[in-house]
Amino acid sequence: MDSTLSLPLKGLKVLELATVLAGPAVGMFLAELGAKVIKIENLTTNGDVTRSWKLTTEDPNWAYSAYYCSVNWGKEILLMDLNQAQNLAWLQEQIKTTDIVLANFKPESARRMGLDYASLAKLNPQLIYGDITGYGSGDERPAFDMVLQAEAGFLYMTGEKNGAPVKMPVALIDLLAAHQLKEGILLALLQKEKTGLGTKVTVSLYDTALASLANQATNWLIAGKIPQRMGTLHPNIAPYGELLECNDGGQIVLAVGNDRQFQLLCKTLDLEDLAQTPQYSDNKQRVLNRQELFVQLQAKAGQFSREELLNKLHQMGVPAGAVRTMPEVFAESAAQELLLHWALPDGTEVRSVRSVVFELEQNPNE
Repeated sequence: MDSTLSLPLKGLKVLELATVLAGPAVGMFLAELGAKVIKIENLTTNGDVTRSWKLTTEDPNWAYSAYYCSVNWGKEILLMDLNQAQNLAWLQEQIKTTDIVLANFKPESARRMGLDYASLAKLNPQLIYGDITGYGSGDERPAFDMVLQAEAGFLYMTGEKNGAPVKMPVALIDLLAAHQLKEGILLALLQKEKTGLGTKVTVSLYDTALASLANQATNWLIAGKIPQRMGTLHPNIAPYGELLECNDGGQIVLAVGNDRQFQLLCKTLDLEDLAQTPQYSDNKQRVLNRQELFVQLQAKAGQFSREELLNKLHQMGVPAGAVRTMPEVFAESAAQELLLHWALPDGTEVRSVRSVVFELEQNPNE
């Protein structure tokens, strides 16, 4: 592939002053696209706090964590005390030749150190400043993904029916905020090409969380339906999210989105008559009668092994997938192709997953 396509941001300089997940995820995205990313971590706190977020299976003496490794590929990492005048002066000098700054300071802290957008834009009018906040400017409440999952309604509606609320197993609000900031920064780069001026791009975790509620928000806003905990089930579609257990203990999840797919499902399971039954004839009826439908589907699914049933469903064009563990996920060749093999500053070799998974292809007619 043409290097200008595989590394379209080569030549850009990024200073990453952000910590934890959202900001560093943006930094890694920019690094994967060719930008030079310099990550400045607070020396007085032994670096980014996620260095210490370790599993019990990790070496307690190691300077990093698996969590940290998930979003810090491809960066030049410097430990620095920015309260020291000479270090702050060095950083401010770097700003003059920097294209993008990533930050998640509290507003007062940024102003005190002269690292807010207004101060840095005086040093470099072309600077793009990516700023991540918890609840927006003026609200200095500490914001962690777990809290935002609760505040935005995700926690309330996640979990099994009649069970306790369950958090999502990744910090998805942080990751979605990172995507929002990436989009804003790319637009700011386009604007800079047109005007020669920089931009401040601000994203809050709270706004990101609300914007990501999608159909669950409109289920309430339009239909007056308060989303409830349903496990894997979909409130609008059936059988969608139903988990079928096979005779080898493996599980398959269904994602049947229309009547044609339901007919193919019934044919696969030798239940053609079911597709003609009035209470399952269309999606509305299947949602109303999903519990009775599940019993019949499960009875047939239990006659197959997971791989046998999954192959049959795929051959028929029925949307379904195996419920896989992490070892099973990364045993797949497609997953192996997304792995990054790299070394940390101490020389330790690690593996992580790429964040850039789109491809750019040159117009063949040029």
